[in-house]
Amino acid sequence: MKRVITYGTFDLLHYGHINLLRRAKELGDYLIVALSTDEFNWNSKHKKTYFSYEQRKQLLEAIRYVDLVIPEKNWNQKKNDMKEYHIDTFVIGDDWAGKFDFLTDEDVNVVYLPRTAEISSSKIKKDLYDANQVEGGSRLSHEELNTNP
Repeated sequence: MKRVITYGTFDLLHYGHINLLRRAKELGDYLIVALSTDEFNWNSKHKKTYFSYEQRKQLLEAIRYVDLVIPEKNWNQKKNDMKEYHIDTFVIGDDWAGKFDFLTDEDVNVVYLPRTAEISSSKIKKDLYDANQVEGGSRLSHEELNTNP
């Protein structure tokens, strides 16, 4: 059985994430996703997630390409994960190109997949923020709208 692993935060899950997971699974038989914990995201990546670790884990576990979700607690666990989970292929987006080549020393194939160019969680956040801005404040909420003509 060929085992593949990828790492990420996977907050605001979108079709770019699904594309990555689908392409990663195509490289093997068993896909493990190392999901960044809330503490790791905040303390090391300086990133606040919208969904908690448990919520993001539940979303990932519902995706047919994903066989196992494990916690990513720090930057340095990758070498150990390669051994513990008997990984054949490490996959990550090409925005990380070259950063994980050291894993080839662990007899792991390292693959940098092209990102889905037109989408990212950061873009979603910005687009939603921009769309909700109008002169004088934000748009009406659902509670403020009269839907009975």
